[in-house]
Amino acid sequence: MKIVVLAGGLSTERDVSITSGSKVAAALKEKGHKVVLLDVFMGIEEKIDSVDTLFEDGYDFTKSITGVSTQIPDLDKIKAMRKDQSDSIFGENVIDICKSADICFLALHGGVGENGQLQASLDMLGIKYTGAGYLGSAIAMDKGVTKAVFLHSGVPTPMSKLYHKEALTSGELNSWEDFPCVVKPCSAGSSVGVSIVQTKDDFKQAMIDAFKYEGQVLVEQYIKGREFSIGVLGDKALPIIEIIPKTGFYDYVNKYQAGNTEEICPAVLDEKTTKLLQNEALHAFYELHLESYARIDFLLDEKDGKIYCLEANTLPGMTPISLLPQEAQADGLNFPDLCEKIVELSLLKYN
Repeated sequence: MKIVVLAGGLSTERDVSITSGSKVAAALKEKGHKVVLLDVFMGIEEKIDSVDTLFEDGYDFTKSITGVSTQIPDLDKIKAMRKDQSDSIFGENVIDICKSADICFLALHGGVGENGQLQASLDMLGIKYTGAGYLGSAIAMDKGVTKAVFLHSGVPTPMSKLYHKEALTSGELNSWEDFPCVVKPCSAGSSVGVSIVQTKDDFKQAMIDAFKYEGQVLVEQYIKGREFSIGVLGDKALPIIEIIPKTGFYDYVNKYQAGNTEEICPAVLDEKTTKLLQNEALHAFYELHLESYARIDFLLDEKDGKIYCLEANTLPGMTPISLLPQEAQADGLNFPDLCEKIVELSLLKYN
């Protein structure tokens, strides 16, 4: 097949996406596909004589890029690099190249790439793509909407409250009195802007910091316990992975810097808890209208053994050492086979 891997884009998770895209493109090439790896925002600004040649040559925009920085990328600098200075989510030539492919593999994380806007645009253009559609993507990306769905459908989840930016001056922040708590920008991924607040004295500053990323912030009950993630592939829950940061919590640095986090897969759990977590992962997957694949995050309370679903990742990290690929490997599916399986499952949406 001819496959375009879309990566990069214009979100705080741009660097992570570039790493995912590079690994996915290499894996799909290994499986014999003709692959073009594009930055969805930057595109290809020089004149293209033949799109077919791009597939034959295996065009790859990441050849000079290495690793994920410990710093969140400066998006203003990225914007300034684009010659046409357009705010369009699609860079030069991206749409034409995608139209010539059998499917686009979305290796994007966060922002427009994951919140349903890109998916809706591709639907309008008749371009096939991997993963959830625009509805499931939009629901899962917004933590406030996800919470509402979980509460309505009985997916167990921590108590929470959604705040708008006006709360900083209205006095509404005083309504939260449960500490410690977790402060999360509503639609940021990779734990960008997330903090664990120990006392009321530190609460307002944490909210100010979170509101720098967007206008809605979710404050959530803090659950002390073990953290797990469960991949869903088609209609199957994969083996569970346990996440154990060596210091702090599973934030942006601990997620993407090698050696900062211990990951155990399959997680050491009794059969009853394993089944319960996997069943609730599938429950969340279906209630959020997700498709093809996703990764669902959970906590297991150390006090009473209750489980809590935190959120869903519709386009989870896709390097061989990312969580979902580790789970697939534990289930007997290597990384190239996983990437191809995601393509196959995603094409079923269009049959």
